[in-house]
Amino acid sequence: MMSVVTSHTAEHSVWRGDCHVWHLQNSPGLSVIQERVPSGRHEVRHCHHHAHQFFSVLSARATLEADRRTVALARHHGSSVAAKVPPRLSKRDSDDFVFVLVSTPPSHGDRVVVEEAP
Repeated sequence: MMSVVTSHTAEHSVWRGDCHVWHLQNSPGLSVIQERVPSGRHEVRHCHHHAHQFFSVLSARATLEADRRTVALARHHGSSVAAKVPPRLSKRDSDDFVFVLVSTPPSHGDRVVVEEAP
């Protein structure tokens, strides 16, 4: 069945008090989330054993480090990260950072922390 989902209708959660996540698609084979991370916030560096991920920047600019490479991502740019590769997604400006993260299979329960937050 086809349906329309938005950040207003999707399941919503918050991490670290002010980082927002909207679960746009959550099925056995695919996860699509939208995140808004305020300036100065970031998640601990981690990877996934099974999930291949694609990051798509909706607002602000970011740097994605993965597999000994670094790419600059501007608004409407994206890049993928293979399973078992720990990415570091960093904002490059002071605006809130909004991005979409697509994971296949879903990354829930497949997370391994590589580096703790300072």
